[in-house]
Amino acid sequence: MQQIVNFIIRNKSFLLFLLLFLVSLGFTIQSHSFHKSKFINSANFLTGGVFNMSNTVSDYFGLKKQNKLLQEENNTLKSLLYNVKTENDTAFIDSTRFNKPYRFIPGQIIRNSYSKTNNVILINKGKNDSLKQDFGVITSKGILGIVDKTSADNATVLSVLNTTTRISAQLKKTNHFGTISWDAKSPKYIQLTEIPQIAPVVIGDTIITSGRSAIFPKGVPVGTVAKFNLDTAENYYEITVELFNDMTNLEHVYVIENTNKNILKNLLNRND
Repeated sequence: MQQIVNFIIRNKSFLLFLLLFLVSLGFTIQSHSFHKSKFINSANFLTGGVFNMSNTVSDYFGLKKQNKLLQEENNTLKSLLYNVKTENDTAFIDSTRFNKPYRFIPGQIIRNSYSKTNNVILINKGKNDSLKQDFGVITSKGILGIVDKTSADNATVLSVLNTTTRISAQLKKTNHFGTISWDAKSPKYIQLTEIPQIAPVVIGDTIITSGRSAIFPKGVPVGTVAKFNLDTAENYYEITVELFNDMTNLEHVYVIENTNKNILKNLLNRND
């Protein structure tokens, strides 16, 4: 306290000047509209900058929450999109008999491999989230893989970059379908086989899932035709497909449950 008193005594002239200056500045601002408006604008500029900085910081720390909300919204939209496609698509196995067969479960990737022969992805959803073997897994860009094993809180996914993975796919512009697999060469490309010679294949054509299985609905994006050649012995095209997904950079996923899977299997068994 004594130091404060000593400081005031030593600087009494300057402090008196500062006080009188502030008082005169206040009177000037109050009595002159021009000075008053300039002061208000300057104050608004400073407070606006402070609030903008505060909002920026708040937004940054709220990104995780916003990402979760966006993923939930995307999950709802995907459920609506693929269920509408399925209900209106007679090419899918008797799907018009069922109501909204696909349920989507959002999740995140914990570990991803893409440089091995048989790559496996670990996600943060498991039995506690009703995940089971043979559930499909996609991202916002396209197909990712199939659930293999599950624990209480996690599941392993056989990536499309796994030489054992086989998924039915087709040309988007026609109903010519075949099977996609991976030749273990590049994480950017997979192979589509069994497309007949009569199919009008063109570089750049979009490849989608065919819906001819109980795992994926029809219309999930896969990639585009990068190159193709004809196997003259079999009269089938061998097509190299450039994936929509960057398999080296993945985070959010959507697991697909076909709630009518057992019904479809029973129908197929009766037709065999």
